Amino acid sequence: MKTAHLKKLAILISGSGSNLQAFIDAVANHKLSANIAVVISNRPDVKGLERAANAGIPTEVLDHKQFSDRNVFDQQLMKTIDQYGVDAVILAGFMRILGDDFVRHYQGKLFNIHPSLLPKYPGLHTHQRAIAAGDREAGASVHFVVPELDAGPIVIQARVAVKKEDDADSLAKRVLEQEHQIYPLAVKWFCDKRLVLTQTGALLDGQLLPATGFQFQHP
Repeated sequence: MKTAHLKKLAILISGSGSNLQAFIDAVANHKLSANIAVVISNRPDVKGLERAANAGIPTEVLDHKQFSDRNVFDQQLMKTIDQYGVDAVILAGFMRILGDDFVRHYQGKLFNIHPSLLPKYPGLHTHQRAIAAGDREAGASVHFVVPELDAGPIVIQARVAVKKEDDADSLAKRVLEQEHQIYPLAVKWFCDKRLVLTQTGALLDGQLLPATGFQFQHP
């Protein structure tokens, strides 16, 4: 397969890299026509780096603890990413809040996945919060990243039922399975030039997506 015209992705991780693996598999199975140019972790010795290495993907480690402040880290991260000339930056379990300058630098090509049905439950502990609230549904949202935390235009959501016997771990496991479906799909739309961020919101095939994004119906 020719790779010259494939969109190049940088995938940022902090841990096991299960969403990274979903991207690796989607590329290998020809469900996503893209080239994962680099995987960058802010933590050394995490499983996600091993996944990338096993797939022959270049890796970089920028240990945030080695930087004097958040801005210095962000600047070095931008420099590292830009060396690879990527078309999109994918936050896949990247547990760092990125500064406004970073976010603006990649505006329109910076994606995140959040384990809730945004705008519900931005931030952490999403599954426990959904259970505590008595929600009947939980899920995940892929969104464009903007300076405000977890507030960018939503591209796609997947929903799962909250079961009476669920705890945060069991619910998280089922939501994660859906994350692995919708994240590569959203990026596929971007790579295929079907998805674009505009001043009015996220457009898919020229149509403005609703506030909660495309609603994914899993098999």
